[in-house]
Amino acid sequence: MTAGRNPRRAPNPGERQRDPERTRARILDAAKVEFGTKGFAGARVSDIADRAGVNKQLISYYFGGKEGLYTALNNQWRQVSDQLSGPARPLDEVVANYVMSTLHDRDGARLMVWSNMSPADGPPDTGQERELMRSQLADLRRRQEAGELPADLDPACVMLALFAAASATVTLPRTAKAICGDDVESEDFTRHYADQLGRLIRHLRNRQAEA
Repeated sequence: MTAGRNPRRAPNPGERQRDPERTRARILDAAKVEFGTKGFAGARVSDIADRAGVNKQLISYYFGGKEGLYTALNNQWRQVSDQLSGPARPLDEVVANYVMSTLHDRDGARLMVWSNMSPADGPPDTGQERELMRSQLADLRRRQEAGELPADLDPACVMLALFAAASATVTLPRTAKAICGDDVESEDFTRHYADQLGRLIRHLRNRQAEA
């Protein structure tokens, strides 16, 4: 056994009787809040365990530690992203869905901000994010070929702009409030903003159809 490292232990009998999926979900929810508030380096396993109401040894047992938790959250986001951006959905609906996700999962949105603003703060890069982005960019190129985007636009730049726009109420709340004069975290404003971005995408699609 390597010196200085705590061995991973199995849950005690009382812990084994709990619903493991529910316990994992509570731990992931707690980790999302801690990572979104403090970043990867600032988050502590003990704080995550306290927030989830579990023994911190369970985090090691289920996820292998803090890095495993972060990876699990990335995998969770990928599943959500697949649901938000299915190929059968029109692009305006996809963009609106991403906007609404910032309302329903602000902790996840804040986690994304941390990972972008403080990249050195995160765990080692596993390539998962690049793989996801490449997949989504390929889908956007397909949509462009199908006429959902004007042919003279660079889909990579469009995708970057759409990600920035969809997350603006989280990344630029003060600026958004100064511009719009609304409670940018409210459901009413978020729905209005999602609708407006969807309209913008439809205008681009109509421009392509008229060309």
